[in-house]
Amino acid sequence: MRFDNATIPEIADEYVLGLLDPAEQQAVEQEADKNLTLRTAIAASRERYLPLDLTVEPAAVPAGLWGQIEAGLADGDTPVPLGGATLAPEAALTPAANDNRRFGWRAAALSSMAASLVLAVALTWSLGRQADPVVIAVLLNEAGEVQAVVEDFGNDTAQIRVLADISVPEDKAVEVWTLPSREMGPVSLGLLEDGGSSRLEGPPLPVPRAAQLYEITLEDAGGSPTGRPTGPVLAKGFAQPPR
Repeated sequence: MRFDNATIPEIADEYVLGLLDPAEQQAVEQEADKNLTLRTAIAASRERYLPLDLTVEPAAVPAGLWGQIEAGLADGDTPVPLGGATLAPEAALTPAANDNRRFGWRAAALSSMAASLVLAVALTWSLGRQADPVVIAVLLNEAGEVQAVVEDFGNDTAQIRVLADISVPEDKAVEVWTLPSREMGPVSLGLLEDGGSSRLEGPPLPVPRAAQLYEITLEDAGGSPTGRPTGPVLAKGFAQPPR
């Protein structure tokens, strides 16, 4: 398995969807431990497919379904009951002029059905897993007290968990910032409504890195008018990748 910029997005999707065999899955997990680009792609894939998992309810696989599928593949003339329904016998169908391969078509159809079932089960298992953040930052106030935790997923999404009460005057707002690089300068990730925990969708940014600065400031209502921090710093901290 080759890991480069051209193959990593596809590998990440297949890993999240559960389409890799055990050996390939192990290879991806070992590579992800040392490959930040791969970890970021996996996190992005999980976030992208998560809405699909939230719109469906898991369904149990009917008992004996695999045996029924195998029976259908072995004997093209035997009706195969699926979930209480029965496929019509071939004799009941009017054969076409080129029907000499109808058993092959049935086998292909049943194989596709089996593959679809495997994919559905894989989606139910994979999409329910929580995406892992690329970096985590613990934000402290001047007294060294923990105020919030930032989980940056590397796909322009960050989860802010506020762990202390933040008093927000009516004409003020709480804004979250990060410093991707000194050249880029501080960038706003968004506002915390009422100073509480929130999941923020920020602008496109480089993949977060170790020791990247995150901070929370008190700004005018609606956020900083300059696009840079202008108010007092309520808490700040430096990020580290999770171990």
